[in-house]
Amino acid sequence: MGVSGCGKSTVSQLLSVELGAAFSDADDHHPEVNIDKMRRGIALDDADRAPWLHTLGTWVAHHDRLGSRTVLACSALRRSYREQLRSAVPTVVFVHLSGTRDAISARLRARTGHFMPPELLDSQLSSLEPLGPDEAGVTIDIDHTPTELVHRILDALALPRKVSP
Repeated sequence: MGVSGCGKSTVSQLLSVELGAAFSDADDHHPEVNIDKMRRGIALDDADRAPWLHTLGTWVAHHDRLGSRTVLACSALRRSYREQLRSAVPTVVFVHLSGTRDAISARLRARTGHFMPPELLDSQLSSLEPLGPDEAGVTIDIDHTPTELVHRILDALALPRKVSP
């Protein structure tokens, strides 16, 4: 979880390979109307996100019923969004990829081909509710390579590594 540009997609893909888990990027589940809105620099509201979060919960629950581990790259900025995902699968654990505004802004400006404009970073940062002490998960600083981030996540969650550091 985390704001756009923190590395969710890259790190989640690497983590899913390391864990042998099914992977999905929550951005791929947005309806076109949401993507169009963000492309135009308009932040999504809770009404925009509700069906999207339901779809994500359904995806995670489906894989959970199959006994498959999953990694979902999802902003999950607000606690209420995380609770909605957790209501689908209570054992969901969140990894908050956290960084400074400057670092994330630089990443967004360097990124090409993504619908999320850098101008929406401040709205995401103002919406962000970091993990609470009672929420299952960890916060990891993004000031590392993607591979190092995966190793830090595995260590923080006490999960075994397939590949040595």
